[in-house]
Amino acid sequence: MEKEKSEWREWTKALGIALILVIVIRYFLFAPIVVDGLSMTPTLHNGDRMIVSKFGTPDRFDIVVFHAPERKDYIKRVIGLPGDKIEYKDDTLYINGKAYEEPYLKDSKAALQEGLLTDDFTLDEIIDQETVPDGEIFVMGDNRRYSKDSRHIGTVPLEEVVGITSVVVWPIKDMGMVK
Repeated sequence: MEKEKSEWREWTKALGIALILVIVIRYFLFAPIVVDGLSMTPTLHNGDRMIVSKFGTPDRFDIVVFHAPERKDYIKRVIGLPGDKIEYKDDTLYINGKAYEEPYLKDSKAALQEGLLTDDFTLDEIIDQETVPDGEIFVMGDNRRYSKDSRHIGTVPLEEVVGITSVVVWPIKDMGMVK
């Protein structure tokens, strides 16, 4: 009888430790997310399942998950960092006056039948400021014609960023790192 109680205590303790580890990992280190919508097509697809890393500071062109004003989490690409001057002209991204290639948009631009993938704009036209404010980032979806992003909701405070993601874990055919 004593042996059964001891075994029961050991199992309970092991399950308790496992539960605590799951909670710590889930809420402080990594979290799963499901892509909802088409705003990151063709890089990500509706229903893709990804892992979000909750540590580290987002860098330019990282894909991030953040709490949007609509009380929903969005997944977008970081285009501008604090202090950056952002401009789009003739379908070319300019950051601080320097043109940047966006290889993740290459296929979308090639498939265009007419017009630009990304309409011209300056940061000043969107947020009435010349540069991305301190502690904030400017984000855009890869599906530029159909993405609700910083062009519509403004810059994103860094404290609203859940984390950085670059790993698709499902479906199996899309499994791997994304750029």
